[in-house]
Amino acid sequence: MARPRAPHPGPGGPGLLFFLLLLLRLLLRLLLRRPAACLLLLLLLSGDLWGLGRANRPPSPVNVTVTQLKANSATVSWDVPEGDVIIGYAISQQRQDGQMQRFIREVNTTNRACVLWDLAEDADYVIQVQSISLHGESQASKRVHFRTLKQSDRLPSNSSNQGDITMEGLEKERPLQTGEIVIIVAVLLMWAAVIALFCKQYDIIKDSDSTNNAKEKAKPSSAPSTPERPPPAGGLLRSKKKSPSVNIIEV
Repeated sequence: MARPRAPHPGPGGPGLLFFLLLLLRLLLRLLLRRPAACLLLLLLLSGDLWGLGRANRPPSPVNVTVTQLKANSATVSWDVPEGDVIIGYAISQQRQDGQMQRFIREVNTTNRACVLWDLAEDADYVIQVQSISLHGESQASKRVHFRTLKQSDRLPSNSSNQGDITMEGLEKERPLQTGEIVIIVAVLLMWAAVIALFCKQYDIIKDSDSTNNAKEKAKPSSAPSTPERPPPAGGLLRSKKKSPSVNIIEV
């Protein structure tokens, strides 16, 4: 009867785990023997991770425009430069007075426009658009400002193009993305590990030095030699006496 074959380990099996453990062991040895070289390696690795995270991002949307502006709704549209495959979008919508903030996210779509509902009339809004790909989210587009109409304002039905508004983006500091936060946390953890190992080695060296000093202080100083007294004569004679021995020889 044939024995069943053991399943072949996949690419993420024990081999990968053994490789990671071996790499970690080599890094620890390098850190203990040559800390300067290990710090340089960590700096280079953190720079590569940062560049890799930024390189894998899809391009940011361009030509963000607000059209079909009404009292309670508006349509935002944008263009995406050629590059990575875009599978969705994310829109950040916020009133300038800070009373309301909304985040719209949709995936598995190729749309380049979205209708914003439930807007307050005669209010100022700021929006930003992000593209979503298989590698993550892009950087936020330029901030676009628009103002909704009043209920009394009516646009002619045959002049829909007059309601198309294209606002110039406002360059402001954008918030950190999730990928950037993960990279920053990883770099900080690596630095914390380096500092912890350095402190541990420093404590070991300090403890060994204090132990050696304590041993040197504990050695007694050489006491003055005293002449040895000869043992008493009686004792010497008693030590020389031997018990009688009897030898019996059989013939």
